[in-house]
Parts: sequence; structure tokens; C-alpha cells
Amino acid sequence: MTVVEIPGSKSVTARALFLAAAANGSTRLRRPLHSDDTEGFAAGLAALGYAVTGDGQDWIIEGRPQGPANDADVYCRDGATTARFLPALAAAGHGEFRFDASAQMRRRPVGPLTEALRELGVELVHEENEGHHPLRISARGVKGGELTLDAGLSSQYLTALLLLGPLTEQGLRITVTDLVSVPYVEITLAMMRSFGVEVGREGDGKVFVVPPGGYTAVEYPVEPDASTASYVFAAAALTGREVTVPGLGKGALQGDLKFVEVLERMGARVRIGADEVTVTGAPGGRLSGITVNMRDISDTMPTLAAIAPFADGPVRIEDVYNTRVKECDRLEACAQNLRAQGIEVETGRDWIEIKPGTPQPVEIATFGDHRIVMSFAVAGLRTPGVTFDDPGCVRKTFPAFHEEFAKLRASWGI
Repeated sequence: MTVVEIPGSKSVTARALFLAAAANGSTRLRRPLHSDDTEGFAAGLAALGYAVTGDGQDWIIEGRPQGPANDADVYCRDGATTARFLPALAAAGHGEFRFDASAQMRRRPVGPLTEALRELGVELVHEENEGHHPLRISARGVKGGELTLDAGLSSQYLTALLLLGPLTEQGLRITVTDLVSVPYVEITLAMMRSFGVEVGREGDGKVFVVPPGGYTAVEYPVEPDASTASYVFAAAALTGREVTVPGLGKGALQGDLKFVEVLERMGARVRIGADEVTVTGAPGGRLSGITVNMRDISDTMPTLAAIAPFADGPVRIEDVYNTRVKECDRLEACAQNLRAQGIEVETGRDWIEIKPGTPQPVEIATFGDHRIVMSFAVAGLRTPGVTFDDPGCVRKTFPAFHEEFAKLRASWGI
């Protein structure tokens, strides 16, 4: 049995950094993810005046319940969580705050969040393109109240507002008209509970009632990243091998662990224990065709798309429009690369269908997207000679991916 240690969750680390900064007291984050995204988030907190120090693999954050009080210029790099969560945190403070990001992140929308902040009375200006970075906030604290939010493009808009809620004077009542990636919101609610805040749900779960009162510092362990684990799970399914990932299990927060259910439907055997998950591929890496809705686990869409040609029938992935507004248009990036490999692909606004075939070794166009690299690296287990135009972009979430994946291949003799 091959055991693979997966780095900490990016989603959990980002939320934990926000919660720790907002909490009353000193928080220790145990085994957080150390990557370009999370280090960018920590650097953003430091720019806002928060004390973030390292202790081995852990981070210690001194909370400021009153919010940032120093004027600051924050560069969010490529990080969507940084670019969306930190403006909400800054709004709760007092001062002049400017946020900018990479060209890639500037293209990604932030408008639904900033419109909601304006609805709450936050003075906010987009300096160039409306609804996009860079933006400037003149913060005087947030009173709170009621608002309506469309989170159909990203659940991060809702998460940013939920995290902000306890820092407002009156709390927030958020009515959501559309919501994608629901499991990520459940991560947020569970983590807020760990830091002492219970969010109420009304109206068939579409209304979130966030009380005021702030957060309490804790010692918080960060579980392994389920999205990253999808690559080793897919690798086992594709090659007929077995792999176990410790630290994820029945109590895991992350919805992307449900990707193993997709692999199970395709013929792999899955065992989910209390604190580990094991995936065993069918003999010869045999995979069945499938039609699957991946709206709630869309970060794993490229993983499935890359291995789809090896199935014995078409693989159709539905309800993934939001993947078009990630680091790149992931749906189109997968289609373009698969076609370059000689695979027949059809796409629509929110779906992709991939026919069985034998992918040819080509240089994969990564579009600077870490998930495109890692997904097609998995498929490369059965297509020797695949290369990448920007293999280093994995630093966003898993800087050591290529080295660790090479160890996995070696352990399997591939």
C-alpha cells in the first residue's frame, strides 16, 4: 500500500488566517499550507498590520478584533481568497486601503462582493475596471444589516461576507439568490463555529443570519487539501494501483473529497475511514464512462477531464460554468489540450463531453493554471512524453508537486 502525505488545504488555510486575524487572542494554525497563495494571504495580513509569525510548520497570528487600523497597500498576487477575503476584513477596520493583484487575478470578477459591501455602506472605488481589482476602500467599520447576494459565480463572495458578519456592529442577514460550490460554504460555517460563532439558517437554507460579537482565538489544525488529493486518487484509478491519504476521512470538512465517489462510479474501489481514504483502481486501470454534475466539486473537474479519454465510454461533466472564471477558462483549457492530444471533445456553456481515445504526447498549454498542470500530469501516467509550457505554476498550491509525484511514480514502478 502506498501512503501519500498531502499538504494542508488551501481553502481551510485561507479561512483560518482570516479568522485568526479577526479573533480575540493568539491563534496557532497547525500544519497550514505553505504555498504562493497562502503566503500571499499572510503577507497581506502583515501589510494590514497583523502579526504573523512562523514556528516550524505552524503559523501564529495575533488577532485584532477591532480590524486593521493602518493605511495599507496590499498586493494579492494570484490569490482569489486573498483578493476577496482581505477587502472584507479591511472594511471592518478604519483607514485607507488599496488592493491590487496579478494580471490573472485582475481578470477575475469581484463585483458581487464589492457591490454587497457598498450596500452595507462601505465606501469603495474600483480604480480601473468596475467589478475588478485594483480597488480602494475608505473604511470606517461596518454597521451591518440585511443584503441580497448572487454567489452563482463563486461561493467566495458569500464566504467573505459570512466571515465579516461577526465584526459588524449589528451582524448580517444575507439572502442568497444563487450559490455555487456549496460545500465550500459548509467549510466556512464549520470553521466559524470552531472560532466561537454559530451562523443561523432560514428560508430553506438560503438566508444566513450572522450574529455580531467577534471570534475567539483557538489552536486550529489544518486538514490535508482534498482538491490536491484528487490527483493521487485519480492516479490510482488510472493505473490500477492503490493509494492511501491520511488526515482525510469521514469527518473531513472539504466537499472535494466527494471526487472519490466519482471514481467509484467509474470502477475504482474506495474506502473512507475515520482518518484516511484509500482508492484502489480496477485491474489495468479500467474506467467506465460517466455523466456527472460537478457544480459542487468543480475544482476537481480538470482532474476528471484529463483522465476521461481512458474511460470505455464518453465522460460528460455538467453544470461547471464557474470553471470558466477561475485562474483561466478551465473548461476551454481542458478542451483545447485534449483536442491537441487527438481526443474528440464537445463543449457547451457549462458542460464538456470527452470521447474515449488514446491521448498523444504534446506540450500542455497550462494558461498559468496549477490545476491544469497537475491534472494532465496524472493523465501523463499513461501518456509518456507529456510536457508543460509552465510547469512551475504549481507553486500556487503545491510547490513540491513534481517532486512528490515523481516519488509516487517511482513507488509504482511507472
